[in-house]
Amino acid sequence: MSGRHITVVGMPSLATDRPLRVVAVSGSLQSPSRTTALLVALLDALSQEREIEQHLIELADLGPLLAGAIRRDQLPPSAENELRAIEEADLLVVASPVYRASFTGLFKHLFDFVGQYALVDKPVLLAATGGSDRHALIVEHQIRPLFGFFQALTLPIGVYAKDSEFTDYQVSDPGLRDRIDKAVHRALPLLHFELTPSRPSPW
Repeated sequence: MSGRHITVVGMPSLATDRPLRVVAVSGSLQSPSRTTALLVALLDALSQEREIEQHLIELADLGPLLAGAIRRDQLPPSAENELRAIEEADLLVVASPVYRASFTGLFKHLFDFVGQYALVDKPVLLAATGGSDRHALIVEHQIRPLFGFFQALTLPIGVYAKDSEFTDYQVSDPGLRDRIDKAVHRALPLLHFELTPSRPSPW
């Protein structure tokens, strides 16, 4: 089911009394998915440091609702709700499997519907999965530029994971767990902010 909504209680926020609204987007086209498992591990690590309210969007479920739409007003209400969740999040955590040297087409199609200035200054934690280390630069060469277009605040360290670091669609490699923890800890100083809307850029 798309858009699973879970409240995770972690440590108290340093900047606000309410939980941090975190929306995670999995660009995987299948379920179960290593990409989704990586997102869940990132969310779990975040929940150990901040009180978060998480919402998971899986394109394996949402993708069919995007079919045939070329404008946002052609989308069904359930897809529109997911777009609003992305735009209203305090933090995005996004991941895609490598598909033909880039993110999946549906991942890009989803973000084609997002408002051009809706993500200005929004923190975004980037992640990706692939068959081997040869695809690791997808985070820097493909995903980061996409969110640079939106003028989002992409967090310093992205997380790339290869297939051998999972067992039964669960993170199992200690090195990957260390990279997840490092990415979250490097992100934390940028997440201690007052949760107020950003003004859209005029550009």
